[in-house]
This record gives sequence, C-alpha cells and structure tokens, in this order.
Amino acid sequence: QVQLVESGGRLVQAGGSLRLSCAASGRTLSWYAMGWFRQAPGKEREFVTAISRSGGSTAYSDSVKGRFTISRDNAKNTVFLQMNSLKPEDTAVYFCAAEDHSGSYFTHLAQEEYKYDYWGQGTQVTVSS
Repeated sequence: QVQLVESGGRLVQAGGSLRLSCAASGRTLSWYAMGWFRQAPGKEREFVTAISRSGGSTAYSDSVKGRFTISRDNAKNTVFLQMNSLKPEDTAVYFCAAEDHSGSYFTHLAQEEYKYDYWGQGTQVTVSS
C-alpha cells in the first residue's frame, strides 16, 4: 500500500508555470505506474498524464500535450508535473494516482481512472486571466 500527498498548487497568472509534486510513502514508488488527473468545478475528473514505472513511457491528454511534462524520481519516491503556458481552463484540483499493476516496468501506463488503486487528496491550481 502507498500513501500519496500532492503539493505545489497555487494561484498563478495565465502564461505562467507551476511544478506539482506527489510524494509517496509506504511501499516504494517504483512498484507503481503513476498518473495525474484533474477536476474542475462542476466537471468530472479527467486524465491529464501518466508515466510508466521506469519513467521511460509517458502519455498526455490532448489539452496539455506540449505544455505539461510528467517525470518521476523513484529514489526520492516523488512524481512531478511541470506545467507551462498555463491557461485559465487549467484551473482545477489536481490529483496524483498510483496503479498497482504487474505490466511492463518500462512501458505500462494507464489513462483510465478506474485502473488506479491509490489517490492523493489533491492540490488546487488556479490560473487567472
């Protein structure tokens, strides 16, 4: 089992950047493929990005591709989300999630919310226009 805590969310102006962190405790992070999701007010939670256990494979939603970058440091049990060129529509609570899966260490990742086993409490990102 793993516990996840997100941090780094705050108010930022459009065009700015933020770096979110997701710190894991309990089982080592390298056991899990990781993902970031977000939920805007009045909307369902949506996929943002995911990364394989090795960090060698990543996936992004079309809405953030080219602006956001996911990375991980398994030695530090932390996953990062670098967000650049932020837009007001990026305003949401951002959640990190861990998938306990026996797939390829190098390539397996998941975009579907239901595949994730553990979730953090979320961190608020607000982008002002």
